[in-house]
Amino acid sequence: MPRPATTTLSSRSIPQGLPLARSKAGASRENRPPDDRGAPAGINYGPLAGWVGFHLRMAQTASFQAFARQAQDIDLRPGRFAILTLIGNNPGISQTALSRANARDKSTLTPALDDLVRRGLVSRTRTRRDRRAYRLALTAAGEELLRKLSECARRHEDNLDRVIGTAERARFLRILRRIAAELA
Repeated sequence: MPRPATTTLSSRSIPQGLPLARSKAGASRENRPPDDRGAPAGINYGPLAGWVGFHLRMAQTASFQAFARQAQDIDLRPGRFAILTLIGNNPGISQTALSRANARDKSTLTPALDDLVRRGLVSRTRTRRDRRAYRLALTAAGEELLRKLSECARRHEDNLDRVIGTAERARFLRILRRIAAELA
């Protein structure tokens, strides 16, 4: 039996560059994501349709894109918001502690911090005890940008509450935290 052809999708609901197998005409409903608004017609997701990990990734992508739309006037990637928030709430935090708190390894955190320092949003100061270690703090410009981004984040969270439902929010967060804790 010949293998199905693959295609790269560019729909907003599908992560960029994700190769998926095309289905034959009349793909079964079971092989489609539960909410396939915007998904190209005729795509057979196979086992992905029921895999939590796939849907977590899809939800993360959609959430990042929605946050980016809220903050479209601010030239900063959505992932940098978490870094600024953690530094803003923990002045003097070390890069190691920030890496753990944000679940990012040093190889991805360091370039992000370098960018924030270069933009004048974060200051990095060597510690007295260990000259290899740094303490991080927001600059005045970083505090102002964090304030603006926090307003965008509040609007974004309101939209997520609309989707999830305020009654389900606490339960949803518990499940996400449990996944992160047990799989880390």
